[in-house]
Amino acid sequence: MDPFDYVLPWNVFAILFTGIWSVVSIAVYVWIALCLHIIARKTNTPNPWLAWIPIANVILACQIAGKPWWWVFLFLIPIVNLVLAIVVMWKICEARNKPGWLAILMIIPIANLIIFGILAFVD
Repeated sequence: MDPFDYVLPWNVFAILFTGIWSVVSIAVYVWIALCLHIIARKTNTPNPWLAWIPIANVILACQIAGKPWWWVFLFLIPIVNLVLAIVVMWKICEARNKPGWLAILMIIPIANLIIFGILAFVD
């Protein structure tokens, strides 16, 4: 028996898992960018197309929240970025006339996708 007979199924599994994970990651990025774009339009924030560009979307989120653009550098600091993300999302919720406590739910993995949808599509 060839020793590579045992390796082939694992390679196929790894390739399938990587492919599925890539598609899911792209879908989540597109969903968040679309929601942020719509939120920016509804709050009359200039340049809503920045939602589609990595890093620039953080600047756009800070603009929607009424925070300075240089906060993007603070997002590079571990732990600080979690606190700032909640603060920025809290202000975005308030800008969309939603309760600020929704920002705390952003910590929950699937809930964060739902919250973005609520902020974007519910008036």
